[in-house]
Amino acid sequence: MRTHGWLVLVTMAMAQGCGGSGEVEPAASPGATAHGATFTVRDTTITAGFDATGVAEPVERALLSTKLMGSVTAVLVQEGDQVRRGQVLARIDARDVEAKRAQVEAGIAAAEAMYADAETQAGRFRALYADSAATRFQLDQVETGLARAEAGLRTARAARSELDAVGSYAAVVAPFAGVVTMRYVDPGAFAAPGAPIVEVQDASRLRVSVSVPTRVARGLRPGQALEAMIEGRALPATIEGLVPSPAGGVYTVNAVVRNPAGEFLPGSAATLRVPDGTRAAILVPAAALVREGDLVGVRVVSGGSADLRWVRTAGDAPATGGLVEVLSGLTAGDVILAGSD
Repeated sequence: MRTHGWLVLVTMAMAQGCGGSGEVEPAASPGATAHGATFTVRDTTITAGFDATGVAEPVERALLSTKLMGSVTAVLVQEGDQVRRGQVLARIDARDVEAKRAQVEAGIAAAEAMYADAETQAGRFRALYADSAATRFQLDQVETGLARAEAGLRTARAARSELDAVGSYAAVVAPFAGVVTMRYVDPGAFAAPGAPIVEVQDASRLRVSVSVPTRVARGLRPGQALEAMIEGRALPATIEGLVPSPAGGVYTVNAVVRNPAGEFLPGSAATLRVPDGTRAAILVPAAALVREGDLVGVRVVSGGSADLRWVRTAGDAPATGGLVEVLSGLTAGDVILAGSD
């Protein structure tokens, strides 16, 4: 990981023009010579950045299994298949569940009959008690019988709900739309509770996890926008959350990058550019750079001539404002040609 700056804070100065009217022009561009427009190099305050490296992984990934124990009767997908939410991916033999269902349904029918009889008895004794033809004790007895019958009916129906829930595990379905990345079983294999059957992941959103020092994490917050680099391309990222590492001294930062077209593959190396305070830097227009092979230079104006001077830059990509940071070869006050032509 290295520290550098990428957000430029360019200052502007007010200059008085002819006739007394005010005009705004860049303070670092004092004028022109016979060689062309010039740029005066100055120390500029920029936002420093901390490059933290990590790996881009899918936000949604599921390793699917079943709670049943039985043979796999069908696997309906192959690795690489696109699947939709709720699509059946595999089926497990659930004949024992169906056999038990008949018992549960019979128990519900018996409980319903007992409840109906108890309700009839309760209604009869309520009328007899109202006419003083039955004692309070007799009424309490039938009311208790009704309550027991009602509880038995609820228990029987709960058993059916439980059986329905267990039976639902006979079909392994996709919890979200995505791609099948792994198929662990084939038809005829024995499936045990918790054993993996199919893996599905959705790469439309990638999570980049990196570690940063505590001093850097202090200025971060969930929802903050950052810049991510994946496979050499800059992308917007949003901080999902940050937590202290158990090892101490560093924080783990999770940021989410949108990948709707699936351009970036899960597992790709990624970098998060995290702000780390401000620092002084020397910035020049990208158009002022002269390139000869791997060498980079600028034309420095001195004594009426423009001489080529080799410099070292922080990178090829211009920062905000079309300026590039020069790490060595120039000092504040140098005047360079603003264009390389």
